[in-house]
Amino acid sequence: QVQLVESGGGLVQPGGSLRLSCAVSGSIFSFGSMAWYRQAPGSERELVARISMYGSPNYADSVKGRFTISGDNAKNLVYLQMNSLKAEDTAIYYCNNIYRTFPWGQGTQVTVSS
Repeated sequence: QVQLVESGGGLVQPGGSLRLSCAVSGSIFSFGSMAWYRQAPGSERELVARISMYGSPNYADSVKGRFTISGDNAKNLVYLQMNSLKAEDTAIYYCNNIYRTFPWGQGTQVTVSS
C-alpha cells in the first residue's frame, strides 16, 4: 500500500517562503500525475498544484506565479516551493495522486501570520 508522508510546514510571515516535501513509498510517477492539496479550517480540500511524469505542471489560479511543484522520481519525492506566502495560504497541505486514491497522509501545517 502506498504511503505518503508530508513535511516542511511551519509558521512563516507574510511574504515568506517554505518548501514542502512529500515522500512516496513507490515510484511517484508510476501512479500517474501527483498533486498537492490543501485544506483550510471549515473549507473543502482543494487542488493546489499538479505535475505529470513529463514535468508539465498546473496550478490553481490562487497560487499561480508563487508556487512551484516538482518531482524527483529517483528519490520518490514531490516538492512544493511556496514563495510570497499570504495569510490565505494558511492550511494543512497534503499530497496525493490526481485521483486522490492513495490513503491520505497526516499532512503538514502551513501557517502564514505576522
